[in-house]
Amino acid sequence: MRLWEQRPVSMSPAHHTDKMAELVCSNSLKSMREDSAAGLLKIELQMMGSRLLEFAKQAAVPAGGALAVDRDEFSGLVTAAIEGDPRIEVVRQELTAIPEGRCVVAAGPLCSDALFEDISRRVGGSHMAFFDAAAPVVDAESLDRGIVFEQSRYGEEGRGDYLNCPMEREEYDAFYDALVSAERVIARDFEQSDLFCACQPAEEVARTGRDSLRFGALKPVGLTDPRTGRRPWAAVQLRAENRELTAYNMVGFQTNLTWPEQKRVFRMIPGLEHAEFFRYGVMHRNSFVDSPHVLDGTFAIPGTSCRLAGQITGTEGYTEAVASGLLAALNTYADIVGAQSVALPRTGALGSLVAYATDPETKDYQPMHVNFGLVPPIEGRRLKKKERYAAYSARARRDMETFVRSRPDLFAARGA
Repeated sequence: MRLWEQRPVSMSPAHHTDKMAELVCSNSLKSMREDSAAGLLKIELQMMGSRLLEFAKQAAVPAGGALAVDRDEFSGLVTAAIEGDPRIEVVRQELTAIPEGRCVVAAGPLCSDALFEDISRRVGGSHMAFFDAAAPVVDAESLDRGIVFEQSRYGEEGRGDYLNCPMEREEYDAFYDALVSAERVIARDFEQSDLFCACQPAEEVARTGRDSLRFGALKPVGLTDPRTGRRPWAAVQLRAENRELTAYNMVGFQTNLTWPEQKRVFRMIPGLEHAEFFRYGVMHRNSFVDSPHVLDGTFAIPGTSCRLAGQITGTEGYTEAVASGLLAALNTYADIVGAQSVALPRTGALGSLVAYATDPETKDYQPMHVNFGLVPPIEGRRLKKKERYAAYSARARRDMETFVRSRPDLFAARGA
């Protein structure tokens, strides 16, 4: 098997290394809770034997109920596994066209212009784009620990997986005014349809209202500032980037600000007055195809042996990319051995996302995370949200277990 990787020969605006599976935005793979769609997806991946999920757990850093990773360790584990597998030949070269024969195109968040043009020509129909952003990473040594305090929301003071930068009202108002007036790299106002909902730049969120950040990423609920003994007006949270706790990600602070403006504005946050930035936030354009109308139910380009996987199909999110890549690999293997294609249960997190992303009736297709709004409703009496989500998860697990047992041709080697 041959794996083509354009880095480091040709770098993208968002990548920093030549390692496989480099995480370019957040380092969080979202919730591990079994009654959440994101947590359910991880359970399904475990049932299907995902090695990438295993690597993520090995590289995990403290993040409360979420699975966050040391991004360098994670990409290092993936790279070592690929380069150490004698069945895989790694070719460091940019592909400008889809190769002949069976293949999977998993071009990440930034498919090269030449390759995307070739894909667009082959699939026909519409191809779209949206803007995504990444948050800055700060040096832990540069934080003012006399102001920044450790606590998870509703946790005990001095304990928790997050660091918090508390703001009083006057500090928040001054920061807000500076943020919305700061110079941007892409100097235009965005329509909401231009921005992926989960990764909107903080300054774009702020433009929707003075309190939008305070009720969003900066909500102080469940936090107590040990200096005052009360809840702050707002709070910026920092999440560990690595096991050594030497670097922290600014949670919810994806940004389109220029680097000098990031340094100026973000240093207005209490506790970050002398912050040093290991990495500034960046904004980049993501391209994706109109999957429901140009791909089949296995994300294959009709009439070819080529499948697409990950962001380019509009399935948004790290774990979703892992899952769609695994699904593409299973279907490609099924093609090779002449087995039946893989059709996951519609009741599951991944199965419902794939059904949505390949349904010709889907209108105005936009990137989508796994979520319980995509699964078939539970029949019978109306359940409260918590009970309903727990029921969705239990049903999905039963159906996935049945499915895995029904396909020993795909999963027998994994002990399913």
